[in-house]
Amino acid sequence: MKTRAPDADATPQTHRADRLLADKVYEDLLQLLGTPGFEPRARLPGETALSQHLGVSRPVLRQALARLREEGRIYVRKGSGNFVTDALPQATPISLSTLKNIADIRAFLEFRCFMEGEAAARAARMRTADEMHHIRRCRERFDQALADGSDAIEEDVAFHDAVAQACGNRFFSMTMTALAPQTRFSIGLSRSLAGRPQGERRAGVCQEHAAVEQAIERQDADAARQAMEAHLRGGIARLFGQEQRA
Repeated sequence: MKTRAPDADATPQTHRADRLLADKVYEDLLQLLGTPGFEPRARLPGETALSQHLGVSRPVLRQALARLREEGRIYVRKGSGNFVTDALPQATPISLSTLKNIADIRAFLEFRCFMEGEAAARAARMRTADEMHHIRRCRERFDQALADGSDAIEEDVAFHDAVAQACGNRFFSMTMTALAPQTRFSIGLSRSLAGRPQGERRAGVCQEHAAVEQAIERQDADAARQAMEAHLRGGIARLFGQEQRA
């Protein structure tokens, strides 16, 4: 069974900030790969020099390096450090600019329905007790953030990421991380353009999250898939409802 650090719930804001910074460092490093000094087979600077160059702590740098290793962009030679792989994957970080119009936003949300519906179903089958606790805590933090008057965008992203992490396939979580900018953008847009009163809309989102959590806790894969898809399609309706009624 997976374990959690004893203070994991005590400093959620610190952990979230470190994670967001690690995402930025990952993107910065990704841009460096293939440039002079970072060609295939080149040895990366040591952690101390690299962390100083990027202006971050070594623990944050290590999170970004670990992600690059998972994706096969760099590798470790024991006693020698990190090296760029021989053939760099031909991919660039996804950014907000990829959502260029309303059709893109709608297509992105529909993609999330399929991907996250399956992630929720797998989480119901595969989740550990610790992962279930993490999902519950993320849902509670989201509810509390809304109650405190926050837009709760980061807490919303964290809840969906917790479900992806529990599904037993790291590529779901990796995809969620890669698509985080679009996810934040689409959530923020839905928050700002939703036609229903804020209290009613927020209560509905909280209930939808709770339905996903409860289905995963019961280990009911079909119900978890349906609850997640209903939640995300509810987001589509909240964003495009007026357009659909026109």
